[in-house]
Amino acid sequence: MRWTHCSIHREALEVKKMPDGLKSVLDSAVKSVNFIKARPMQSRLFQVLCDEMGSEHVQLLLHTEVRWLSRGKVLSRLFELHREVQVFLQDKNFPLSDVFYDTVWLSQLAYLSDIFSRLNDLNLGLQGLSINVFDVQDKINTMLKKLELFQIKVKAGDVSAFPALESFLSENELTLDDGVRDNMVAHLVLLRQQFRQYFPVMTEDNSWMRSPFSMEASGLPKNLTVAEQESVIELSCDETLKPAFRKQSLVDFWIKQHREYPALSDKAVRFLLPFATTYLCEKGFSSLAVIKTKYRSRLNAEPDLRLKLTSIAPDIKGLCSRRQAQPSH
Repeated sequence: MRWTHCSIHREALEVKKMPDGLKSVLDSAVKSVNFIKARPMQSRLFQVLCDEMGSEHVQLLLHTEVRWLSRGKVLSRLFELHREVQVFLQDKNFPLSDVFYDTVWLSQLAYLSDIFSRLNDLNLGLQGLSINVFDVQDKINTMLKKLELFQIKVKAGDVSAFPALESFLSENELTLDDGVRDNMVAHLVLLRQQFRQYFPVMTEDNSWMRSPFSMEASGLPKNLTVAEQESVIELSCDETLKPAFRKQSLVDFWIKQHREYPALSDKAVRFLLPFATTYLCEKGFSSLAVIKTKYRSRLNAEPDLRLKLTSIAPDIKGLCSRRQAQPSH
């Protein structure tokens, strides 16, 4: 494949290309959360404190490097509970407790929770069995344009695209700190650069695969042979295929055109069929977590995983009819 998508890993995309000020805030936030969550007694005491303060949430989420949605959820929950965390860490004499009294630090934490949540939403939008490379390209291009818009707005002092940050500044009657604004702009610029590094612009014109019925002779891509261009014209004029194209996925449609348009079908399927997302991998991890519990730790999970992940419905009645019932003794 010339253009691929594997889930947007924060360590590669968000964290390692981040202004030092934001990176320091992120590191302090993760250390604070793990200080509370890594010790069962402290976690329970924190829950009691949240109950006493009438908090909507009573638990922080533990940060891990494995779960790909970890950081976004951790930061959102931490910011929601920052007052409770502030009191708890101060009581425990934790070295980083003072940062939760710093409005500049909290402003940057609010921004990080907002931007990580947006990237989490993007990642979720890229998952699914029917997602293809065109869908991924559209969503990535949308995100790139949004990041450019955010950059323009933040430069002008407008943080309405970041609800947690906007709410924090409004509630505390604060204005956006110049240093925070500069860090936000720098981070948004770096994010756009990283997106383009991981998701380069598609150079080949494959629009005929996506919109075969809107192709004109003058707009046919040059990467097709004359015979293939003729086939595109023939297909675009076939009115009987339009209903099927609207109802089926792109892959299914082009697979079914193999008999009449074999060259186009092969080219389209080779481009569309490879996985554009990590959906099946994530689904496999989730299924394995359910199947292989601590009570079944020695279980060979391969057969169960195959049954869990396959889209083929087993013919139970047919399978049973070919097996002899236990005979009487």
